[in-house]
Amino acid sequence: MIARTTRLLIVEDDYLVREGARAVLDAHPRTEVLATAADPEEVLAQLPELRPDVILLDIRMPPTFTTEGIELARIVRRERPEIGIVVLSQHADPEYALELLRDGSDGFAYLLKERLGDAERLVQAIEEVRDGGSVLDSRIVQGLLEAQRRRSASKLAGLTPRELEVLERMASGRGNAAIARELSISERSVEKHINAIFRKLGLAEDVDLNRRVAAVLFFLQRPAG
Repeated sequence: MIARTTRLLIVEDDYLVREGARAVLDAHPRTEVLATAADPEEVLAQLPELRPDVILLDIRMPPTFTTEGIELARIVRRERPEIGIVVLSQHADPEYALELLRDGSDGFAYLLKERLGDAERLVQAIEEVRDGGSVLDSRIVQGLLEAQRRRSASKLAGLTPRELEVLERMASGRGNAAIARELSISERSVEKHINAIFRKLGLAEDVDLNRRVAAVLFFLQRPAG
């Protein structure tokens, strides 16, 4: 079976990175670089004629070198949703990834530019995105998990010592009656503490959410120590 060739458009303002990416991908048998561009305006002008399968782009591009790549990705996704987006960034910043993926992850990849040195892994990510999948660099995933742990710890810091005792016992699988016995308080007091925990952790009543389980997850994600 002959592998499908993926048609690419590379968007990168740094000449050396842009031409390096072109050289790597032009040399691979399953990818074809249709064109390159140095800024978002060039990309939008070329899209109707080139019809790429996937666009590789940087996050920081002219004119402000902040988040032009993310804005470009959103425009492309709105106007040409069938085109996959692969972001190649120097920055292992989970906030960039969250911003990029906030409207959905299908057809998106966020990779570090060091992946240009591994052509096969890069092409595999490109093909995954072309087919509607998503790929996140392992360092980005680690950053996202750590950011979640920090957010969880921040919310837990707002609980009283008694509320933390109740939550710790919830995490151990104890029901309200067992918690009341261990802490020598009434079940009604346990219920009040649990409601306060839900409120402080931002766990509003929702038929689709088991708040007790969600509260325990906050506790389990706290930093060790």
